[in-house]
Amino acid sequence: MFRILLTLFFINISFAQQTDKVDFIKCEAYISPNESRKTISGKVIYEFRVKKAIDTIKIEAIYMVFSEVAINGKSVKFKNSGKTLDLFEGFKKGKNILTFSYSAKPKQTLYFTGQDENLQIWTQGQGRYTSHWLPSFDDVNEKVIFNISVEFRNDFPVISNGAFISNKYNSKGNLITWNYQMQKPMSSYLAMLAIGSFAKQTTTTKSGTPLEFYLDKNDISKFEPTYRYSKQMFDYLEQEIGVKYPWGIYRQVPVRDFLYAGMENTTSTIFAQDFVVDSTGFNDRNYVNVNAHELAHQWFGDLITAQSGKHHWLQEGFATYYALLAERHLFGDDYFYEELNDYAEQLKRASKTDTIPVMNEKASSLSFYKKGAWALHVMREDIGAKNFQKAVKKYLKKYQYKNVNTDDFLKIVKEVSGYDVENFKKVWLEKYGFEMEIAQKYLSKNKFIQEYFALKKSKKSLAELTEILKSDAYYPIKQYILYQTRNIPFEERKVILETALATNDILVRRAVAESTPVIPEAFKLQYETLLNDNSYQTKEIALTNLWKNFPEERLHYLEQTKGIIGNNDKSFRLTWLALAMNTEKLQEQVKATSYNQLLDFASEEYESSVRQNALELLLQLNPNDEKVIELLFKATVHHKWQFTKFGRDNVRLLLKKPEYRTIVEGLATTSDEKMKEMYLKFLNEK
Repeated sequence: MFRILLTLFFINISFAQQTDKVDFIKCEAYISPNESRKTISGKVIYEFRVKKAIDTIKIEAIYMVFSEVAINGKSVKFKNSGKTLDLFEGFKKGKNILTFSYSAKPKQTLYFTGQDENLQIWTQGQGRYTSHWLPSFDDVNEKVIFNISVEFRNDFPVISNGAFISNKYNSKGNLITWNYQMQKPMSSYLAMLAIGSFAKQTTTTKSGTPLEFYLDKNDISKFEPTYRYSKQMFDYLEQEIGVKYPWGIYRQVPVRDFLYAGMENTTSTIFAQDFVVDSTGFNDRNYVNVNAHELAHQWFGDLITAQSGKHHWLQEGFATYYALLAERHLFGDDYFYEELNDYAEQLKRASKTDTIPVMNEKASSLSFYKKGAWALHVMREDIGAKNFQKAVKKYLKKYQYKNVNTDDFLKIVKEVSGYDVENFKKVWLEKYGFEMEIAQKYLSKNKFIQEYFALKKSKKSLAELTEILKSDAYYPIKQYILYQTRNIPFEERKVILETALATNDILVRRAVAESTPVIPEAFKLQYETLLNDNSYQTKEIALTNLWKNFPEERLHYLEQTKGIIGNNDKSFRLTWLALAMNTEKLQEQVKATSYNQLLDFASEEYESSVRQNALELLLQLNPNDEKVIELLFKATVHHKWQFTKFGRDNVRLLLKKPEYRTIVEGLATTSDEKMKEMYLKFLNEK
């Protein structure tokens, strides 16, 4: 779910110097994306103030073309380096107005996906990449009020930052200009754009802030489960943080093939389509944590922004911790401490090889997010929740709309509470590794964690374990019992399994499915009930295990589950298709149809998560199929790097096989130019 880039917040020295001499105040951008050419063009007006003498003013602009460049109403000469628009004449000390027109065909950051009614256009500027689609500033310390107007077709809603002011038809007939305005400044990486066939629902928070929820029009039945608890989390975070939400409106929109889990663009979060779920899918994977995390960023990251990568934990650690606090509010203390314990276990394992501390721009995402969250938990416990809230409130009020570093926060904590911030900084932020013994003392304040740790150290009888399963113990304890008894003979374990099923807890029952890959005949009927659980993951595990254990019943199980699709990644349906093609008694026509559906799922019509799942199965079934080869090569040019890597790794591995290479060489001679280029690229690699 996390999306940290190692280069995040690196500050170019020349631009750090520029912010001392020049202050860009406001940007009025009038832009027009072109989906057929995958380009963007527009006119930009910047208001800026020269504070000190400076030879050249730079605006980041990656591979853009400029025209009509003027300052204070007069045309000026300029230099276009390919990375920056350089201005060296026409400006004066004090207020200036810069205007220019530009066009670009971005190689990243602005993405065009799908076509026709499935078209989506969206941005992901995290770090310093907005300059690929909008001339702006990679230096996060340059904060600007962005007012963005977007001209696009009238059949697609357009979303940007700030308050929606108006949308007006223009003289070209089928085009509308959507106008959005910000009232306060923000770093450029938080500017956004999202266009698609979206439906919208709205509500209002306790404090009166409008909330807008978007989904693809094909997903309107999924509004409630996708955005479940959104209003409650907003109300809680506003109260817990102690500072009113600063931006006036908050909206959220999912897009297909988003690069990460979510991105906290000011007022308008974009998140991944995989978090769009129905009520069954909610029990497998949901948007709650990511939702709370991105919302918390509206304060920690957007309202105040870390000066550099060294202090990035001030954003990710805070957002991660406040998301946990929001979930604690919803799901209780046991959930909260289970998550903290899971974070601690991850950090403990990582500490064997991870030697970079939190306060380092090269720290891992695990350190920035989860160790940062743990550091804040320790502080909150040490100084008390009221002092912590008081310090955070003072910190946000003092530095709102500005940039901060770690010492800015720690100084306020010390003022409020007298806390030994130097020792805290040394142990939790400047020292690598994870203090597991210290963490366990904080974890052990929770009764469930005490019982969990005690169980792991004990040797209880099956009768005692059965009684625990019958109790109201929190579900991880019951899961632990199921996994720890998985190798006990069935006749001895039977009562454990039956008691676990009787809990009717979805997560405990899933543990029964996972921990029992070999299903005795005597347990068959009870195990089959798992196919009816309100969880696609449980259904998928149960179907696979039942299919393997009872060959004579395969047709029955496939018939029973043939209508289930599953979550956004189509995992259940893909598993069903794979099992169908390996079922001997199934009609050949059904097998052929199943294979063709797998090919369809691997095509460009679907998201990368679906395509990759389908390709993995196809590579097992028939890697030398020319259609499969073409689909795999197409994966190598996708914009999502995780999917691209999957494609490239498999292509290179398969090309080591003479038979496969021969087939690809043949395809390179008969395919169109686009595919030929893809084939030759890998065939010619040394």
